[in-house]
Amino acid sequence: MQFKHPELLYALFLLLIPIIVHLFQLRKFQKVDFTNVAFLKEATMQTRKSSVIKKWLILCTRLLLLTSLVLAFAQPFTSKSNTFKAKKETVIYVDNSFSMQAKGNQGELLKRAVQDVINNVPEGENISVFTNNTIYKNTSIKAIKNDLLQLEYSSNKLTTEAAFLKSKTVFKNEKGSLKNLVFISDFQQDESDFNPKTDSLTSLHFVKLNPVNTNNISIDSAFISETTATSIALKVRLRNSGVAVENLPVSLYNDDNLIAKTSVVIDKDAETTFSLPANQIIKGKITIDDSNLQFDNSLYFNINNASKTNVLAINATDDSFLKRIYTNKEFNYTSAQNSQLNYSSIEKQHLIILNELKTIPIALTSALNQFTSQGGSLIIIPSEDINKASYNQLLANYSTNFSDLVASEKRITTINYSHPIYSNGVFEKQVKNFQYPKVNTFYGITSNMMSSVLQFEDGKLFLGQSKNAFVFTSALNTENSSFKNSPLIVPTFYNIAKQSFKIPELYYTIGKENSFAVETQLQQDAVLSLVNNDINIIPKQQYFNNKVVVSTSETPSIAATYSINIKNETVKNVSYNYSRDESDLTYRNLSNSNNIIVSNSITEIFDTIKSDTKVNALWKWFVIFALALLIIEMLILKFFK
Repeated sequence: MQFKHPELLYALFLLLIPIIVHLFQLRKFQKVDFTNVAFLKEATMQTRKSSVIKKWLILCTRLLLLTSLVLAFAQPFTSKSNTFKAKKETVIYVDNSFSMQAKGNQGELLKRAVQDVINNVPEGENISVFTNNTIYKNTSIKAIKNDLLQLEYSSNKLTTEAAFLKSKTVFKNEKGSLKNLVFISDFQQDESDFNPKTDSLTSLHFVKLNPVNTNNISIDSAFISETTATSIALKVRLRNSGVAVENLPVSLYNDDNLIAKTSVVIDKDAETTFSLPANQIIKGKITIDDSNLQFDNSLYFNINNASKTNVLAINATDDSFLKRIYTNKEFNYTSAQNSQLNYSSIEKQHLIILNELKTIPIALTSALNQFTSQGGSLIIIPSEDINKASYNQLLANYSTNFSDLVASEKRITTINYSHPIYSNGVFEKQVKNFQYPKVNTFYGITSNMMSSVLQFEDGKLFLGQSKNAFVFTSALNTENSSFKNSPLIVPTFYNIAKQSFKIPELYYTIGKENSFAVETQLQQDAVLSLVNNDINIIPKQQYFNNKVVVSTSETPSIAATYSINIKNETVKNVSYNYSRDESDLTYRNLSNSNNIIVSNSITEIFDTIKSDTKVNALWKWFVIFALALLIIEMLILKFFK
């Protein structure tokens, strides 16, 4: 027991007064003579004995009465610990990711969680609340109640580890304050390894919200599987994390018009194919009818007018292999001899290939440096007899230079599978043993910035990239190399060209780093914008001579098909969809977590926090005790004879 005003306890010394009064009787007795002495002696003895008992009862009663009054004014109380003396700070994380759309016993998990937080946190208490995309610092529930009630789902999902690290930035930097961190989430399984480390002043309270079922069907992906002169085959993949469904409708829209509908039988996964007309702009949307999570029931895509990549080959040798790769269907391929090159055509290209030139003129070096600085890509294939000084003058712009020619047979054995040229579905798996292409001669190369794409068996570079330049260290003619007959040549040259002018893909995923190029000529101060109804976004963009490279990551944040506009004119369309990472409803096991209080009830967690710092006031009981003693004293004085 502790006291709010312990200084008042000095008043207990006042208890000496009734003790002194009762012990020293100041009243003087007078003697009276009676005839019957024996009778009076017996009566006197009985009266004195009763009087002594009554006096001691009154003394005890008054002492207890005074003690109760003093203790009542000192305001005693009890608590579990000394935490009531310290400053307290509460931070609440409310997970508003898409997986919180799942239904619990009382509706959607997020909506129920918000309502329970509002009901259990005192309106005037100072708290901080953060979600996956918003922060409310040092505020009260009353101030942010409307914001919480209107809280929307966010595509920006934080892992459990990321949310914990973010919570540390929300707390104040006050030493000695007690910190209560409340996590409210379904704790969907993610890739983070969560092992929180806290100090003695921080308490972790996890509220794990459980859906009533974990069934969910999602549209996983869509891609073009086949293209003919008149039609496009669009294949759609679906996934199911619950019980099998015998008849699932799948609808295809062009803008708001239903153009096709089918149904599938799905156990774990399923596929279906739609046929679309070729050479037609499609603002597509695929939908399914699933009553669980809603965010993955639609997938947006678009098919624009075909844009071709401009490729220029400056040749000193046969370019028939380039013509077979860069077909007229996807590329505008042109070739020229060095002596016949029209320099004005360089700025119109997206990719330029130097095909085994012996020497690179100074004028061409200057033009190529300007071309790559404006976003163009360059492939350099040296001949077996080059003017090394002219090549190094060009390569110096990419912090690279050739050394002497090495006449030694080498096999090309190492592929950098993580390089953007090969990372996008070129290989189904990493190949460790295949028919390695080889070269008879190659140039040594030194560079501070070059990343490897292909390497020889001894680790030396065969193909490397520095900035926008891709540099081969060997001639590719059939007398010197078998690389032209290798399966590697097509994806290598094809993907370099495709990355030099990235036309908008079928769709992009919100939250990832995405970039694409739009072929247009912008006037001064003009910008590209992404428009969908009332949404108008100006993305990060970089303007070059003949294209604008647009980069997006977390914006736009709403899945839809957006028009790429210059002022009010639509140039192309681009589609964005939410990541499907949250479609699989599997959850983290928190039973083995250390230093964490885990519950499935928000009310229970906040009751625990309140009880840890709860103060039980006792002064009312001492007032009641004093009144009871006063009544007892009055009864003793009146009825005790």
